[in-house]
Amino acid sequence: MANLVTGKVRLSYAHVWEPAAINERSEAKYSVSLIIPKSDKETVDKIKKAIEQAKQDGLAKFGGKIPANLKLPLRDGDIERPEDDAYRNSYFINASSKERPQIVDRNVQPILDKSEVYSGCYARVSISIYPFNKDVNKGIGCGLGNIQKIADGEPLGGRTRAEDDFSVYNDEDDFLS
Repeated sequence: MANLVTGKVRLSYAHVWEPAAINERSEAKYSVSLIIPKSDKETVDKIKKAIEQAKQDGLAKFGGKIPANLKLPLRDGDIERPEDDAYRNSYFINASSKERPQIVDRNVQPILDKSEVYSGCYARVSISIYPFNKDVNKGIGCGLGNIQKIADGEPLGGRTRAEDDFSVYNDEDDFLS
């Protein structure tokens, strides 16, 4: 299993405070999709190298040879999510864990306010790349380690901020009704 820390990535589908299940048959986990700019060659190369290492580490699990239909975690946003601007010119990797990640700020101090880390903010994330063989699925998975928030970003998911939706309410405005 290879462990690494990403460069600056954008969090999407962030379930980092409470575990969530993707469907009724799956176990609830902490998870996040990491959007990695294609221009971040260092992070992309580290992940690709870790995937190649995990393939070799998984040979025993894969019956001595790497399957042709091996599921890989690093995916191309331009191909798989062409309609989503957040994924344009980016790769993405989905990371999950049964255990809650530690979440810290730029100064490595714990973040306790759940509104501080959300889909759309930017972070560095520790991940582990590992081989798996479950029933008919063979592949390389990505474990979620810890998260260091490094910058705010436009929230993803269509949710607006209250201060953008409303102006100050004044009772005197009601006389026009």
